[in-house]
Amino acid sequence: MSKTDQTALADFLPYRLSVASNAVSARIAELYRSRFGLTIGEWRIMAVLGEGEALTQRELVGATLMDKVAVNRACKVLEKRELVARTPNPEDGRSHRLDLTDEGRGIYGEVMPLARDIEAQLLAGFTAEEYETMRGLLARLRQQAEHIGSN
Repeated sequence: MSKTDQTALADFLPYRLSVASNAVSARIAELYRSRFGLTIGEWRIMAVLGEGEALTQRELVGATLMDKVAVNRACKVLEKRELVARTPNPEDGRSHRLDLTDEGRGIYGEVMPLARDIEAQLLAGFTAEEYETMRGLLARLRQQAEHIGSN
């Protein structure tokens, strides 16, 4: 790769977003794995379930933006650890709803303060105004990404 190609890559927004996301995710993954034995994917599933109602795996794919294989794998691990439980979906006899068990809710309750602490450390160098600007820009980027190629 030439120096010009490297410079272009360093300035390429999708690359920079990916690198930043990977850096944050790697640090969080290390903490979640060492303290709770959870992968990022498993934690994402638990976080979504902890914030709301029981969901199907298909709904979890949409909520987490993880691929269905990753969601399936994470759900199986969480179910085996008895952190989530499956119940028949009354709306569709072919699928199941997943929800946190009492033990899963207990871990969720322990992880959330840690997650908020990590967030606070990440944002410590930003003003409240910068944080709000970043939130807005990230939301707009996500929205733009959803429209790419749909013309």
